[in-house]
Amino acid sequence: MNIALLTSEIAVVILALLIIIFDLLLPRQETRRSLGAFAVCGLLGILVYTFSQYGISATVYHGFFVVDTFALFFKQLFIVATILTLLFSLDYVEKMTRNAGEFYALLLLGLVGMMVMASATDLLTLFVGLELMTIVFYVLVGFDLKSVKSSEAGIKYAILGSASSAVFLYGVSWIYGFTGNIMLSQIAEHITASPAVLFGMGLMIAGFCFKLSIVPFHMWAPDVYEGAPIPVTAMLAMASKAAGFAIVLRVFFVAFNDLQMYWLPIISILAGLSMVVGIVGAIWQKNTKRMLAYSSIAQAGYILSGMLAANSAGVKGMLVYAVLYMVANVGAFAVTAAVYNQCGSDDIEDLSGLSQKSPLLAVVMTVSLMSMAGLPPMAGFIGKMYIFMAIADNGYLWLAILGLVISMISVYYYILVVRTMYRNAVKDQQIFTMSGSLRIVALLSLIATLFIGIYPAPLATLANAAAMALW
Repeated sequence: MNIALLTSEIAVVILALLIIIFDLLLPRQETRRSLGAFAVCGLLGILVYTFSQYGISATVYHGFFVVDTFALFFKQLFIVATILTLLFSLDYVEKMTRNAGEFYALLLLGLVGMMVMASATDLLTLFVGLELMTIVFYVLVGFDLKSVKSSEAGIKYAILGSASSAVFLYGVSWIYGFTGNIMLSQIAEHITASPAVLFGMGLMIAGFCFKLSIVPFHMWAPDVYEGAPIPVTAMLAMASKAAGFAIVLRVFFVAFNDLQMYWLPIISILAGLSMVVGIVGAIWQKNTKRMLAYSSIAQAGYILSGMLAANSAGVKGMLVYAVLYMVANVGAFAVTAAVYNQCGSDDIEDLSGLSQKSPLLAVVMTVSLMSMAGLPPMAGFIGKMYIFMAIADNGYLWLAILGLVISMISVYYYILVVRTMYRNAVKDQQIFTMSGSLRIVALLSLIATLFIGIYPAPLATLANAAAMALW
């Protein structure tokens, strides 16, 4: 067994353990910002190391764990999302809790679960990675003990998440019972369109849709996003959602590929509903995190629709859009965190006059929202173009048109936020301050969103190589 293939996951676990140890050694009254900085430096080293694994396609543990271009693509996305989240949240975490070391360690352990999910090639390993990530987020969502909303969100997420995990695992048991296998490739060899198998597949779809906040399994997202600490909301919207799509792609295009005629119509309906419900729900929101929660539901619908192409072009579009969504979201959440650090609230009204208090953050939020709306030359336009072109070529022109219409409607409520920043009077006359690390994240988000929108070729090439690894 080549244990070196697990180096990245082992390194993240060791990093989390070191943070716990250093947290115990530091004086209680001393700030824990250094632990966050240590986590960032460690993850940067691990990120650099993952590039050395490109070109490898090998398995560990009798084929239960694979390292290939597809897995590496998602692992790097998870690591980058975690690094950026840590950078913009150093001040926020210090104000939120005295247990910042535990927060950083838990965030890294959640990252390990996502990385395992990306490499899982059997249903058991997939479930272990999924639950490692999910259980960590149960804790992190309710981590702000001073906030009633955070505690309430943690309880809601734990109860509903446990129920969805039970549904998913019950579906897995049906698939195992009627195919005799948990390996995805072996399930594909023994799969049949029997009622029992289709029932199990339906239960798994329901479990996946909950994790991805796909309509009609989205009811938890607005409350949990609003109540959770901002860094946790950001990770749920970016990395957790991407991890869910990583396992969905492996399961359906490896294990259930021969059953496309059954699950493609379901996926098309779920994707369309998510676009519509996400956009309609976002229009009425007064809280920034709730607005981004409904936006994430619509964005999940866009990404999910890429599966309808049923080929590498559609998967490529999904991977590209996942990266672009992460880049835009990290900018939006960085601005939300900066405003919260200033005024202690995350309502949209608190963005009033932001263009006067901090022109940089106002520009970053504007570009991030316009990218999510899919307006050129922002990166989101490229991602949606790849997806809609791929699904239109496979006979789903109606969904591509729906996606375009919904994207145009979404400009309305994003513009409402932009108007608040540029037209409303300044709500707080205090001097606006932000840390250097948050400023760096805001600039990186701005530059990446514009650069990828103008020159998407490198990302598209990498995404295409990752998509081809599934076939």
